[in-house]
Amino acid sequence: MRTGVYPGTFDPITLGHMDIIRRGAKLVDRLVIGVTTNPSKSPMFTVEERMAMVEREIDSIEGVSVVSFDSLLMDFATREGASVIVRGLRAVADFEYEYQMAGMNQQLNDRVETVFLMADVSLQPIASRLVKEIALYGGAIDKFVTRAVAADVRDRVAEIGRKGS
Repeated sequence: MRTGVYPGTFDPITLGHMDIIRRGAKLVDRLVIGVTTNPSKSPMFTVEERMAMVEREIDSIEGVSVVSFDSLLMDFATREGASVIVRGLRAVADFEYEYQMAGMNQQLNDRVETVFLMADVSLQPIASRLVKEIALYGGAIDKFVTRAVAADVRDRVAEIGRKGS
């Protein structure tokens, strides 16, 4: 059984993430979505909230599960028995960063391959960071996330607004 991992913060999960998940799931027998913390990012949602969002969104996709992790990606991949890391690319800037990460990961464990999937052209500009920024300024995010995720983000923005008042 070939296992792959698709790591990310998914804060929030976007239509671009969903595109990569659906396509990545076709490449492996089992795809584990690894929801992680990232010390360089300020998440809008807790790990538990992000996991619940991802689980809800992937419910109908066979062979996909969600696990949280707070470790090196290669340690997580080993723990899950993965032979493949799935990464999505949107632009050249993504490639430069991902290429460096893939090289470092190969140095840590050369038995795990990194596979890059280009995001669908219509989804390439979508980034969780931009979705949050648009929502914080009252913009419509329905083109970038599912209806349920848009509601989650709007609710969180309303909470943040109430706390800031």
